[in-house]
Amino acid sequence: MISWITGDLVESWQANQKFFVLINCQGLGYEIQILESFFFKLKKNQISDKKITLWIKHLKKEDSDLLFGFTSKDQKNFFIEILNIRGIGSQIGMGILNKFSISQVIEAINTQNKKLICTVPGLGQKMTDRLILELKNKFKNEMRIHEEKHKDTFINKNTEVNKMIDDLQLALKSLNYKKKEINSILPIIIKETEVLTKKETNISFENLLKFAMNYLDKDSSNIAL
Repeated sequence: MISWITGDLVESWQANQKFFVLINCQGLGYEIQILESFFFKLKKNQISDKKITLWIKHLKKEDSDLLFGFTSKDQKNFFIEILNIRGIGSQIGMGILNKFSISQVIEAINTQNKKLICTVPGLGQKMTDRLILELKNKFKNEMRIHEEKHKDTFINKNTEVNKMIDDLQLALKSLNYKKKEINSILPIIIKETEVLTKKETNISFENLLKFAMNYLDKDSSNIAL
């Protein structure tokens, strides 16, 4: 059983919406699937020939051994909890953590925000219902703590983006969207802005507004900027 690994980064690459690193650990090369956010962090910082540490979940299948790497033990443990849900595989688990932080998933579970969870590729309505039901029982303490917090856990560190999001809420309110609807879209908008920021892609208020309106007006679960 591999719990974690520390080694030299040899290379990183993307293949079909999956992200990988090759790590040299004492002369052995370990191919590990990682989260999108860490992949773009490596690319942005141009990290190479440096030691990195990842918490590892090892999945053994009949024809292959798969390694999934996380930068924190919490991410790894949350991934394991997701895999324990019947019918949810490793790629859906990675898809959830690629799209949302742990606190965002807990918030979605707490508010029964099924529409938000359904935006993860491969998750249908029935699977979303099962995920929310099972994780709600496992994370009761985390949800209680979350409810007691007065500080918004979805604050983006980029001041300019924060201003856009504030303006976006006012714009949606002026367009007669309900507060509950506006609150339901905020986590996914902020996650998208974080990803776009890491990719150094320009973010405009117009695109954010269009994205929010499309999301709120349609039942589609696969809308992107």
